[in-house]
Parts: sequence; structure tokens; C-alpha cells
Amino acid sequence: MKRFYFIGFLVLMAFDTLAQLSFKQAGNAALPLEFSVGWLARVFGQPWIYGAFVGYIGSFFAWMTLLRHAPIGPAFAASHLEILSVLTLSYWLFDEDIGWPQIIGCLFILAGIACLAVTETQETEASGAGDDTPGHAGGLPGAGSASAGAAHLATSADHPTRQG
Repeated sequence: MKRFYFIGFLVLMAFDTLAQLSFKQAGNAALPLEFSVGWLARVFGQPWIYGAFVGYIGSFFAWMTLLRHAPIGPAFAASHLEILSVLTLSYWLFDEDIGWPQIIGCLFILAGIACLAVTETQETEASGAGDDTPGHAGGLPGAGSASAGAAHLATSADHPTRQG
């Protein structure tokens, strides 16, 4: 399951990064900004806008697949890894500056992801939940129990019970 998470978050990060960098390129090509038919033609005449659409659609499906299996807290935190990839690629592709505030912010993102992942792992081990059930978090309070509740709601919506 760890391999699934690793590959899944890499796919999510790749799609999110594609979307952000494509929007940057499409925006640069569409300047100057004006609300006209000509401007819309410039925007949709650029291949980068379609890269942005592919990135957003791909990241949506990757995110929905990950949420089906991963605890929500660490998953949401790890979904912000694309900030690091976009920042790094923007430096390389667009010659954008990276200063100490950006570096410190990236370190905080990584620290937050690490803290949530360690906490989730400790909670799962403490409950003895080695279960790969979608959305399972051992029923413990914390980040993972939200995904377990969401998974329960989704399952109960698929199989309605008759009351009364």
C-alpha cells in the first residue's frame, strides 16, 4: 500500500505541476489582458491552456483515487508537495527568484507532511489496524477518522437501508 501512496502522490504532483506551469505559459502568451473575443482566441489558441485542463482533470482523478485509500490529513498535506515542484521548475524554466521566505516555507510544508504522516502511522499501529480497507483509519480520532467517516457515508449511500 505504501507503494500505491508513493506512486499516487507522484502522479498527483505531476498533474498539479503541469496545470500550474501550463497556466503560467498560457497567461504569458495571452497578454495583454483584455476582455474581448480576440483575447479569448489568443488564450484558446495556445496549447498551454489545454495542458492546464489536462493537468486539472488528471489531478482530480488522482486525488479522488488517493482519497479512497489514504487518510485525509496526511493526504491533504502531501497534496501540497506540488508547491515545491512548481517553485523549483519556475526557477529553472522562468528564471523566477527563490529567496529565503520560499525556502523556509518549503521546509515548513515538508515538516508538516512529516508530522502528519508520523502521527497517522503511530495511531494506526496503536490500534492494531493493519487493514487496507478504503478510508480505514482504525476509528481513532484525528485526521484519518474523517476519511473513515466519509468512506462510511459513501458506502451507506450505495446501499441504502430501509427504516421504519
